Amino acid sequence: MLPTLVLVGRPNVGKSTLFNRLTRSRDALVADQPGLTRDRHYGKGRVGERPYLVVDTGGLEPVAKDGIMFEMAKQSRQAVDEADMVLFLVDGRAGCTPQDAIIAEQLRRTGKPILLLVNKAEGMARAKVAADFFELGLGEPLPISSAHGDNVTEVVEIALENFPPEVEEESAEEKPPKIAIVGRPNVGKSTLVNAILGEQRVIAFDQPGTTRDSIYIDFERDGKQYTIIDTAGVRRRGKVDEAVEKFSVIKTMQAIEDANVVVLVVDARDQITEQDAHVADFVLQAGRALVLAVNKWDGLDEHHRDMVKNDIERKLHFLSFAKRHYISALNGNGIADVLKSVNGAYAAAMAKLSTPKLTRALIAALEKQMPPKSGRFTPKMRYAHQGGSNPPLIVIHGSGLDDVPASYSRYLERTFCEIFKLQGTPMKIQYNSSKNPFEGTKPKPLTEAEQRKAHRARIRGRKLYG
Repeated sequence: MLPTLVLVGRPNVGKSTLFNRLTRSRDALVADQPGLTRDRHYGKGRVGERPYLVVDTGGLEPVAKDGIMFEMAKQSRQAVDEADMVLFLVDGRAGCTPQDAIIAEQLRRTGKPILLLVNKAEGMARAKVAADFFELGLGEPLPISSAHGDNVTEVVEIALENFPPEVEEESAEEKPPKIAIVGRPNVGKSTLVNAILGEQRVIAFDQPGTTRDSIYIDFERDGKQYTIIDTAGVRRRGKVDEAVEKFSVIKTMQAIEDANVVVLVVDARDQITEQDAHVADFVLQAGRALVLAVNKWDGLDEHHRDMVKNDIERKLHFLSFAKRHYISALNGNGIADVLKSVNGAYAAAMAKLSTPKLTRALIAALEKQMPPKSGRFTPKMRYAHQGGSNPPLIVIHGSGLDDVPASYSRYLERTFCEIFKLQGTPMKIQYNSSKNPFEGTKPKPLTEAEQRKAHRARIRGRKLYG
């Protein structure tokens, strides 16, 4: 097991900046705004040959009794329970605050080993910036700068010195499927993530915009490993006015690109909106396998349910390849079926299709419906092979394929999906049209001997055929 370092402290002391520094990434959102991080955020770091896990947490508000700050504090305490070493960050420029003292007392009661890090100490005398924090009773304060990297490596080495050296083994196994949960704000994405995991792993709160970052969580179900990604809700562009929210949307789009399967969550108690269709279209353009989860299905009468189904058929008709599930994430209804469809969609997206079988399927499709003429010529399709996965890419070779209409490509996609039983994933068709090797070249002029020979041939032809 890798040693786990957990970052805790008041809001806006630089925990996410240090997280990005330790993981050498930009996975955590960073802005000069308190309360930006809300859920536990895991990442991997390495110092020399020593790997470790690092956990970013939301700001720990010890006096919060309810609301979003209370939920954030609960997430932070759960992370501390998992810690091998707690890195307690304080703000060197703000000095020691009453909140710092309360958090220090709470951490002391956990019995976990603690390192006190005085952040934002760049350009300040080491002894002077640390002096104010001895009163917390957590040993010698260690000045650092998470933004500039000052003393960060030394701190990690101190944190790991009591753990036995452990070199991370390279796994030859396939990477687990990545499942992104996406949708508009407040449709129940975080509740669905918690229902799949079977624990309150992320904050689910009756307030739009609770999730701001894309949270990657590894879990196991029925002996199979997965990575689930809880994402921020995507609103219409005109309503996205905060810089933080714009970055959250970007993180969501990146999570879709990074995922193997996307679960699009819509709210059954709302109409299917234009924004639902925009998110679905982005998933389709990214070529990701898709499962549609219609949440908050419990408690609706038959008339309302029929209206929702008709609304989906009308506005999300282009998702006909995706399986559809009517669920209640809050009550756990239908969750097992969603994961089953995710497995099927992942298998379809990663399917390996042999060239002979693809070519036979192409011939069967041509026998049923030939492509329309392009000008004077009919496109000739000779054989097909697979060019990639996630989504499956079928490359068709032939001649005159430059102007095959999109409608015929959709016909081929449907045919391939039916023959190979690929449900839950879009498919892409690519045409590779052979070129005439003599196109654009001028014939060589005949030599005198060739001209005489051609002239004699013409004379013989006239004599023979009059």
